[in-house]
Amino acid sequence: MQRYPLWKSVVLLLALVLGGLYASPNLFGEDPSVQINTVSGDPLPATLGDDIYKALATESLKPKSSKLENKQWEVRFVDTDTQFKAADLLKRELGNTYVVALNQASRTPSFLAALGARPMALGLDLRGGVHFLLQVDLDDAKKAAMQRYLNDLPAFLRKQDIRYSARRATADSVEFEFADADKLQAAKAALAKEYRELTFTVPENAATPTLSAKLSIEELKRINDNAVQQNLLTLRNRVNQFGVAEPLVQRQGGDRIVVELPGVQDTTRVKDLLGATATLEYRAVDDTPGGAETAAATGIAPPGSTLYYTRDGHRPVLLKNDVIASGAQLTDATPTVDQQSGTPAVSVTLDGPAATKMFEFTSHNVGKPMAVLFKETEITTSYNAAGDALRERRDIQDVINVANVREPFGRRFQTTGLQQAEAKKLSELLKAGALAAPIEIVEERTVGPSLGADNIKKGTYAAVAGFLLVVTFMALYYSVFGLFADVALLLNVVLIVALMSLLHATLTMPGIAGIVLTLGMAVDANVLINERIREELRAGLSPHAAMEAGYSRAFLTIADSNLTTGIAALVLYFLGNGPVKGFAITLAIGLASSMFTAIVGTRTLAHYVFRGRKLKDLPV
Repeated sequence: MQRYPLWKSVVLLLALVLGGLYASPNLFGEDPSVQINTVSGDPLPATLGDDIYKALATESLKPKSSKLENKQWEVRFVDTDTQFKAADLLKRELGNTYVVALNQASRTPSFLAALGARPMALGLDLRGGVHFLLQVDLDDAKKAAMQRYLNDLPAFLRKQDIRYSARRATADSVEFEFADADKLQAAKAALAKEYRELTFTVPENAATPTLSAKLSIEELKRINDNAVQQNLLTLRNRVNQFGVAEPLVQRQGGDRIVVELPGVQDTTRVKDLLGATATLEYRAVDDTPGGAETAAATGIAPPGSTLYYTRDGHRPVLLKNDVIASGAQLTDATPTVDQQSGTPAVSVTLDGPAATKMFEFTSHNVGKPMAVLFKETEITTSYNAAGDALRERRDIQDVINVANVREPFGRRFQTTGLQQAEAKKLSELLKAGALAAPIEIVEERTVGPSLGADNIKKGTYAAVAGFLLVVTFMALYYSVFGLFADVALLLNVVLIVALMSLLHATLTMPGIAGIVLTLGMAVDANVLINERIREELRAGLSPHAAMEAGYSRAFLTIADSNLTTGIAALVLYFLGNGPVKGFAITLAIGLASSMFTAIVGTRTLAHYVFRGRKLKDLPV
């Protein structure tokens, strides 16, 4: 009797059991659902379930289930029409205290979920969701850079003991006026040596000796790239707060970012969080007696200071331009409650350089005031008589807290003066990171789940049709060994689905195309094996010897062909974006599983079917 390694049979059986187990969640589907949570992040009240049931009963909307799930209330429905009606109703009835979001809830049984089995994540084209195209305001990034130089360059000149008579900032430069040409040349030499990223010129028609500092072309490009990359990272951090499976956040062109969130159908909270630019700045207060009132009356602030107003009462406050610490330097932010006042607060943690600067400031300014400046950019949309959308940008800069420094502190402290919902929102934004430049939503699309269902149906039809054609051809052309290939092909599909579910890879329409392509390529290995067995039979080998030689000698050819295709899949994955990556993932997984099922799967079947039998020929 021909010997065959037992471990191969065990591995195949184990792959079959585990593959079926982790692929099975995809058979249960999803329920249209509405998820409810508090805006403030506080625990849901015990009466919420009854309130939801009564609200739905007023419109005769019957939920499939309604229960607390993962600290939020989840209401499931039979169809999407009822889901949409229920969401609109609950938004009206529950008010602004709650966040009502549309979602798709998995029907996977709890025992499978406990084992880590979950369905594949579906892409935007299959599941539906939202698509945003965001424009990064690079002019704002340039202005912010010039503002930093407006603060840094004078400080450097003072350290070099080079006096200037006036300074000012234009749209793209910082200019200094000097008493004579000697001071100008000294300033130019010192600044050019220290700030190599700037270009220094002397305007010819200036009434007094003037030195102009502009960003070099290379530095401007670096600032723009950094602004887009920082926004990209920040948006990814913010998107992660939605818990969306495999969101897409990628750069498009020089100043645009694409954001796609599969499964998210409620765009209100998404737009609020993506476009929000709220941050904090900690600054020293210019406590010159009467200075704030004089600046408010005249509209002119003293050099080195800027006039702001408090949120409550709009009291004028003069703040030093030097920023002690900003939201971009925060490493952690948590909403909390101030123990002394009992009011909402944000507990913040600074990074190393900012903590050092904060400790130095507070150590030298005990008893003096420090202010917290809240900065936010709002973009509102209105419509003219022709129906054209008019976008208006409004910058909000409010002093939310002014307090005397009681003792030195550095790394960790609390910020008060916020409302409860505002503290939660601000902590989320600070943890996700500050935007380097404001963004504007220039394109917004919502893909409905019905379109995704239609795509799934057509993709499934294509996959089934391709599978049946391949199965029929193999069975007719290679007889019993063709049936072996068909069984291996079925196992291959199960393993592809199981691996994609286990890795939580996203399935898109290009991914389905990759599966269909894999079905055709998967039988290539069996074609090579079967043709090799035929050659060995024609060469005069016995059936069992021909079968053994066919599998062993075809292995290198199979490995070579799959390796080259695998390299192409890797290149597509690392260099491609979005749909191309989806295609590459399914292709790579399909190649790996097809090699296993062709070499181990069909060989094991052939062994157990023909072992111990005296054969004159093979049905190949």
